[in-house]
Amino acid sequence: MQVYHGSYTEIAEIDLSKGQVNKDFGRGFYVTKFRNHAETWAEIIGSKHDTKGTVTEFKFYERAFADDVYKTLRFNGYTEQWLDFIVLNRDKSTTEQQHDYDIVEGPVADDKVQNRIDQYLNGEISKDIFLNMLKYHQETHQICFCTRKSLQMIEPMQKTPTVKCVMISESVIEASIVDSQLDEDTDAAADKLYTSKTFATLSDKSTGLYLKPWQEVYEMLKKEL
Repeated sequence: MQVYHGSYTEIAEIDLSKGQVNKDFGRGFYVTKFRNHAETWAEIIGSKHDTKGTVTEFKFYERAFADDVYKTLRFNGYTEQWLDFIVLNRDKSTTEQQHDYDIVEGPVADDKVQNRIDQYLNGEISKDIFLNMLKYHQETHQICFCTRKSLQMIEPMQKTPTVKCVMISESVIEASIVDSQLDEDTDAAADKLYTSKTFATLSDKSTGLYLKPWQEVYEMLKKEL
């Protein structure tokens, strides 16, 4: 899927530390499948930084939603579950991430929707009335990449695809599970890889490690651990 991110500058590398807490789906890197929405946001945020704003195009590998390595959550519309999740993440009484999902997809709580949410939280309207109001709301869309490992599923369009890097990672994780004689589950094996220096080297295209056989990468990881 081709997705877009609107900002005051082009995004060369995604830095999750720059993400803000209390957004719709928590701290993370947000994109949308609607280019015009990204353009609108780029114009808004650009004006705040005295720039025209820029839209960066990305390739999102949707197979992430079917991969057990990633913990994902998808909302198909303005549902009760979506509302509860938005309220959870927008709670300004905390600065902590309120969930442990890698990737979350669903509608946007734009300004008009946020006003309705405020009415709901203030007890001015019921949840049912709130959801009924959104039945005819303009379709919106966003995907939030919340963890470092989730960034393996998104890549700037202008860069050489790193599908091979993703495939190496999956092979290394599978080998780790087999070598541990299944004492280690997929999440544990993935966490060891994605938090390692080996993975950082693999992700850096300038090192050329992604061109090596996955077995070589696995040996590096074992030595590091």
